[in-house]
Amino acid sequence: MTLTPVLTDTWDKDRSWRLATYERAGGYGGLKKALRMEPAEIVQAVKDSGLRGRGGAGFPTGMKWGFLPPPDGGPRYLVVNADESEPGTCKDIPLMLASPQHLIEGVAITSFAIGCDHAFIYVRGEVLHVYRRLLSAVEEAYRAGYLGKNIQGSGFDLDVTVHAGAGAYICGEETALLDSLEGLRGQPRLKPPFPAVAGLYARPTVVNNVESIASVPAIVANGADWFASMGTEKSQGHGLFSLSGHVTRPGQYEAPLGITLRELLDLSGGIRAGHELKFWTPGGSSTPIFTQEHLDTPLDYESVGAAGSMLGTRALQIFDETVCVVRAVSRWTDFYAHESCGKCTPCREGTYWLKQVLHRIEAGEGAEGDLELLLDLCDNILGKAFCALGDGAVSPITSSIEHFRDEYQAHIDGHGCPFDPSASALFPYTPKTRTPGALTGAGAGGH
Repeated sequence: MTLTPVLTDTWDKDRSWRLATYERAGGYGGLKKALRMEPAEIVQAVKDSGLRGRGGAGFPTGMKWGFLPPPDGGPRYLVVNADESEPGTCKDIPLMLASPQHLIEGVAITSFAIGCDHAFIYVRGEVLHVYRRLLSAVEEAYRAGYLGKNIQGSGFDLDVTVHAGAGAYICGEETALLDSLEGLRGQPRLKPPFPAVAGLYARPTVVNNVESIASVPAIVANGADWFASMGTEKSQGHGLFSLSGHVTRPGQYEAPLGITLRELLDLSGGIRAGHELKFWTPGGSSTPIFTQEHLDTPLDYESVGAAGSMLGTRALQIFDETVCVVRAVSRWTDFYAHESCGKCTPCREGTYWLKQVLHRIEAGEGAEGDLELLLDLCDNILGKAFCALGDGAVSPITSSIEHFRDEYQAHIDGHGCPFDPSASALFPYTPKTRTPGALTGAGAGGH
């Protein structure tokens, strides 16, 4: 299988983030074509392309646009979810940094298609360099007449606001993002009503991921059939696969959906020299982990789901045999406990206790029955939390116990971790260790 540079086609160019570089590569041809089409034609083209949401859920993008009610004379909004913050997920930020005009052209086309005259891009606040680059790119697009009043003489007006969040992982959940954008505390809303009916400022709103919107210009420019010709029957098109961890050449690999990890490892030089694959995430830290036996699982929504995980954000974190699975899962759980918004009891209390029990096991103070306790806690969170954060928090725990129960048991029976943390590092360092007596929450070192 070959790589497919569409979103990444200008990444290796000099000053790839500049509008002039993007235009030389054919940029904004899609917008010019779209402005000569009927909005309904654009929506239908995106439906026909088979583009599914690239933010993790995989919901058909064109269908989502089609949920908007008929125009009633009031405003409707496009909100781009650029609050990328899950451990291991790192595709939208490089895209906005290397080629922000892909996204901005997609915003313009999508806004025209859904009848929106004010779009918002909600960026994670910590990535200040990306926020500044997006602001600069939006200014360039305004000056060139791709945004603002009477775009390209079409009579279509569009303003774009780039908004920096305050760094809450929960704001990656679309309704929490909308509350944050409105100036409220970022917490998920009860659905229905769904954003398509009552979203930002209680008006019809489309919320899409960065990569989803950035994929639209090429679909309009090249046609729905071109996009649908890539990928698999039900998971069409191309996508960014982020390889990190114990891989020779980590980075972004843009390829058709349905590629396998084995093929991606061939392209990226394989596991680091002298080591072998132990476990990996197909879609970020909130998806059930895979092992060597899943090397040939096609990375599309259906195949990964059938194998017991989720394609998610295609964040492929690669771990070799030097990594302690308990330590890795414990670090992820620390993140989810910290980022729980506190709105619902199962997630707020459950993630706290998951963190405590994992710390105890890793510190060598685990007791018989702790694995059953972990699984019972997970069962009390899964499907019972207000949003998907709770489900995501338990996925690595339940799947790692399924695949590596013996390793957990070794920590309990041996009263300690049998792994040397420094062996898994890519550079020399002195690892911090958990302080025993961990149920107080103290000693959460090693982050």
